[in-house]
Amino acid sequence: MKLLVYSAKDFEIPFLDNANNDRHKVSYTKDALNSETAIQALGHKAVSIFSGDDASSLVLEKLSDMGVRYISLRSAGYNNVHLKTAHKYGLKVANVPYYSPYSIAEHAIALLQALNRKIVLADRQVHSYNFLQNNLMGFDLNQKTVGIIGTGNIGSVMAKIMHGFGCKILANDLKPDFGLVQLYDLSYTSLDQLCEQSDIISLHIPLTQESHYLIDKQKLSLMKPEVVLINTARGALVETKELISALEKKAIGGYCTDVYEKEIGSFFTDNSTEGIKDMQLIKLLSFPNVLLTPHQGFITKEALTNIAMVTFENLNSWKEGKPSRNELDV
Repeated sequence: MKLLVYSAKDFEIPFLDNANNDRHKVSYTKDALNSETAIQALGHKAVSIFSGDDASSLVLEKLSDMGVRYISLRSAGYNNVHLKTAHKYGLKVANVPYYSPYSIAEHAIALLQALNRKIVLADRQVHSYNFLQNNLMGFDLNQKTVGIIGTGNIGSVMAKIMHGFGCKILANDLKPDFGLVQLYDLSYTSLDQLCEQSDIISLHIPLTQESHYLIDKQKLSLMKPEVVLINTARGALVETKELISALEKKAIGGYCTDVYEKEIGSFFTDNSTEGIKDMQLIKLLSFPNVLLTPHQGFITKEALTNIAMVTFENLNSWKEGKPSRNELDV
């Protein structure tokens, strides 16, 4: 089957080639999928896209016109795909629901500790031969209350790690996993109580209509003024405008994130020469207590291996005329 991989990154191509094992005729493009680049899919029966690609109604209609029948996502999230339109045009869509929960949870911890222990500032200082210890105050994680929103695959690993630090763990999930209560002495509570009582809050839920701007003005107002908020899930879980307002008022202690609600146009490209035009993102990056990484949480050898493997498992099933076990319903 002829496959076009959109948004192909140099670091992931070897993993994809290895997983393919010459079963499909694969072409790669660094271009993101959008209404202008959809024409590149002409002659391909399948495309593979990432979370930053545009699979809106218009784009899916164009892909269908190009003869595309299958879309294999290289991500767990699929909020960028208009599934109703895909169903309308008979396009099969599958994601990678699980790849490496440790890669994301460990990145969340890395962000937390980098901000807390002022690692970025310290590194910049010593590279300028400044070995003073001023402005490097942090706090112990031990005995802190950590609120975990979402206790699925990633959230449960986060609970495991924070339990190892000796933290008290609060959790909120639509489907509580009571096994975690026994394993990590975790307590499920309401979202409001979690926001009020936590010293650290970490988001590990998908982006849906219900979870969009879950962390809004009201939720931010409940949080402790020293709270550190971590987001390695989806940018639009947090209302950036209200987050900026809270940061300006020093109403929260810090924000660590690997995601942003308007990634398209800024993320996944090198803007170091021309800069960025997103004034909200520019403002967010102006705060010294904000740490942002470029959606890199999944970039580990283990995660990329699993992403590539499941991506081609989906394609192999379709090639054999079978439904993929990861197909997404409307």
